[in-house]
Amino acid sequence: MTDVGVGRLRHLVLHGADRVGRATPAGRDRAVDALRAAAVLGVVLGHWLVTALVSDGSALRTASPLRDMPWLTPVSWLFQTLAVFFLVGGHVATRGYAAARARGVPYHRWLTGRLTRLFKPVAAVLGLWTVAGCALLLSGAEFGTVRTLVKLALSPLWFLVVFAVLTAATPLLTRLNPLWPLAVVLHVDLVRFGLGGPAWLGWVNVVAGWTVPYTLGAAWTRGELEGRRAGWVLLGCGAAATAVLVVFAGYPASMVGVPGEGMSNLDPPSLAVVTFGLAQCGLALLLRERLRRAMRRPVAWAAVALVNLSAMTLFLWHQTALMATTATGLLAGRLPGLHTRPDGLDWVGVRLLWFPVFALALAVCCAAFRSFERAGDPGRPSRVVRAHRPSGRGTAAKARHV
Repeated sequence: MTDVGVGRLRHLVLHGADRVGRATPAGRDRAVDALRAAAVLGVVLGHWLVTALVSDGSALRTASPLRDMPWLTPVSWLFQTLAVFFLVGGHVATRGYAAARARGVPYHRWLTGRLTRLFKPVAAVLGLWTVAGCALLLSGAEFGTVRTLVKLALSPLWFLVVFAVLTAATPLLTRLNPLWPLAVVLHVDLVRFGLGGPAWLGWVNVVAGWTVPYTLGAAWTRGELEGRRAGWVLLGCGAAATAVLVVFAGYPASMVGVPGEGMSNLDPPSLAVVTFGLAQCGLALLLRERLRRAMRRPVAWAAVALVNLSAMTLFLWHQTALMATTATGLLAGRLPGLHTRPDGLDWVGVRLLWFPVFALALAVCCAAFRSFERAGDPGRPSRVVRAHRPSGRGTAAKARHV
């Protein structure tokens, strides 16, 4: 590319970034969007790194590099960002609900709007994988392979169900102290691990565990977490509690599930993943001011805005992008880092080289299915500039231009 072409591209990028910045309400807390974008990208990149589809003859089976390379465990600490997502979700939902009440919007109308935006993009995923699964079975594909693919593709949906339940319960959770759901998680684990209780009891933690960061988001809305002391307390206590649980109580060090391991911190959520989430939330709160300063840069803010506008599409389709690349690659044989067993450092290096291909496949998915995310909120401004904005006719006018 010539210097003229590079200069032209740079001008277009900066011009587009300036337009996004000018269209954003002045009072918007951009740190909220930065945290949401980081949480979404953490989930995407984490799955791309620790989810492997190994070709075993005519079948594909799941594997994880964390099983053969336990020294990679800190990767799960970096990319398991669901607690931050629920923190931001609780903050935005409680703030939005308070604003709706102030405008006289009834609860059912507020909830319908939020759930519509949440679930309309799901229809495309369910529709495509219903057709794809049936087509694969009819073409003679092994049932185990089809089951593996469909399970991976639809695995993100559990999160949406839990998030929808917590969203519906927002009026009840607005002032709930996070210590209450934390106590539920503690007692559930004491019963199932310490007293030999039934394993199914752990599924209570699917709601209780993620209610902890969600109610922390509500406390943020109430202004109770504005000082840095709250962030340091959450970070320090959460990290210390997690370390004690891993070292002395036998909880896995990995914060994601590892195929073949006897216990998972995430399926269902354990006390360790909840205390780890407290540490993550504390760190997120401590980073707010730095993120606000960073988001004053037009290009950085435009990138975060772009991720937020496609957050649901990225979340729902990133596993499909991984599997589409893997299946297409099989036409060329067993490719390293894509179909081979994740059992060495060389696999990690090659897998990282596949990331741009995964990203390209995900970009194709976004281009094809982004309209479903827009359809979730018809006739209204984009969420990236609509949520938590100050009131005022001029502000609303600016928001419509993005």
